[in-house]
Amino acid sequence: MVAGTNNIEEFSTKENFESLLNEQFGAEDQGFEGKVVTGTVIAIDDEHVIIDVGLKSEGRVPLKEFSGPGQKAKLVEGEKVDVFVERYEDRDGLIRLSREKARREEAWFELEKSFKSGEQVKGTIFGRVKGGFIVDLAGAIAFLPGSQVDIRPVRDVSSLMNVPQAFQILKMDQVRNNIVVSRRAVLEETRTAERSELISNLKEGQVLDGLVKNITDYGAFVDLGGVDGLLHVTDISWKRINHPSEAIQIGDTIKVQVIRFNSENQRISLGMKQLEEDPWKSVESKYSLGSRFSGRITNITDYGAFVELESGVEGLVHVSEMSWTKKNVHPGKIVSTSQEVEVVVLDTDPSKRRISLGLKQCIPNPWEGFVEKNPVGSEVEGEIKNITEFGLFIGLEGDIDGMAHLSDLSWDKSGEEALEGFKKGDIVKAKVLDIDIEKERVSLGVKQLTVDPVALGFEDIKKGVVVTCEITKVTDRGIEVLANDSVPGFIRKSDLSRERSEQRPDRYAAGEKIDAKVTQVDKAGRKITLSIKAREIEEEKKAMEEYGSTDSGASLGDILGAALQEKQTEQENDLGQGEEPKKSSRKTAKKKTAKEKTAEKEEASELSTDSIKPRKGAAKKTAEKDSGK
Repeated sequence: MVAGTNNIEEFSTKENFESLLNEQFGAEDQGFEGKVVTGTVIAIDDEHVIIDVGLKSEGRVPLKEFSGPGQKAKLVEGEKVDVFVERYEDRDGLIRLSREKARREEAWFELEKSFKSGEQVKGTIFGRVKGGFIVDLAGAIAFLPGSQVDIRPVRDVSSLMNVPQAFQILKMDQVRNNIVVSRRAVLEETRTAERSELISNLKEGQVLDGLVKNITDYGAFVDLGGVDGLLHVTDISWKRINHPSEAIQIGDTIKVQVIRFNSENQRISLGMKQLEEDPWKSVESKYSLGSRFSGRITNITDYGAFVELESGVEGLVHVSEMSWTKKNVHPGKIVSTSQEVEVVVLDTDPSKRRISLGLKQCIPNPWEGFVEKNPVGSEVEGEIKNITEFGLFIGLEGDIDGMAHLSDLSWDKSGEEALEGFKKGDIVKAKVLDIDIEKERVSLGVKQLTVDPVALGFEDIKKGVVVTCEITKVTDRGIEVLANDSVPGFIRKSDLSRERSEQRPDRYAAGEKIDAKVTQVDKAGRKITLSIKAREIEEEKKAMEEYGSTDSGASLGDILGAALQEKQTEQENDLGQGEEPKKSSRKTAKKKTAKEKTAEKEEASELSTDSIKPRKGAAKKTAEKDSGK
């Protein structure tokens, strides 16, 4: 009985141990798979760790699973570690274990508590995937979207990689093994607290340290510790800065001053140059009018060039003050950027921060030298630089250009005709007509090098004299003539004759010579006005005065006949002396026809009634004669 009793006890003890083992690890049919067990490290090689978990065989775990991102594994033989049983026995008869999954199982419990309570968790960014980054949360793998990395877009995240930092869990799904975290939420929370504290103590004029976070064309955004301020490009330095990157870079820690602060919209304007002394305060005393300085050209525009006299002080050289002779030229063709130049101060305005400078004032004025060498009336020579519709531009000494107007090219040709005789590049001579130093103009004349033939003809022509003219052109309005072989003149249709029937221009032909009285002289217009009618009336008046009047009993025909006879006698005497009669005189000396005699009588009758006032005796005789009839 004793022996039987012992066997029963032994059998029960084995069953109890098996039940206890199954209770602890699970039955064989249930397996150890999906469980976290504690094992002992028995061996370590270059790639794997051999772990004994108390089963029939050992398990192998990759060595890299025992190290964090960017770290080396710190593991020794005999150390107790928790591992996750992936498979009880594989085809090689080994147990597949995972340290990473074990850690994940451990972390999930703690992460769930943090997620429910809204607490922040520690993690490390160790990889990059499409749309974001991979974060290790103490064994659990989470996804960090790119939009949740920072408050502002971050171009370079290398500084954030493999660095332990705080994250906020946004989403957890254990079934799908999915965790989404945010670094931005942590920064915003911190930023809000810092911002509130900073804004409550912020004042204009306050000096702060800031971090340059971003740079644009118009300025830089500076982080003041929870709140951003704008540092405009014009407030970086007193000197000219085209782009903020010339003075600061992203990541630089700079000292700035609060210029303006709007508590309503919480906009902060910052400045760096305000921490330095304003160089414009001493500009008026330092840069007096007429003083000379050397400077460097910093910028060139269409209207001039800016010259840096000292750091923070620039003056403008207007394009009109760059050269004495080069007009309508872009400043870039006279000076270049970074060129050292010598300038003269023309004007200062510290209130508007403006200094007017002159470049040409540093060299002698070529116009003054030109006047001394070439006064008005002197003869000059130069090359034709340009031909325009209004004249010639001639290059003279000292890079000075003079202009010869169309009207000053020829005495006898029109402007367009005169231009045809010139071409660009020709060397011509001209006479200086006028010099205007203030407007920098030189008026030249080509025709003035020769004597004006019309001016010579005007010497003998005065108003009221009778001259012999040659007909040059016959028009409907009258005839054009040439007096003294040089002076142009015109006889209107109404001045061709006393008789209206004879006031016909077609009675005349080009080339004929006629006598006419000068009625108007226009020397400025280089022309005269003549009248045949006025000459005829004047001749009749002289005949009446010389040969008598109707009061003496002589008829008008007798008076005019005597005058004509005398004139004919004088012409015959001139012919006897070998002089050639004038064409007009030959006409007068011809024998009168009956029709002409009738016309003379009518003219005489008109003259007696219009020009001659009869005496009382003559009027009485006329009345008696009329009564006798």
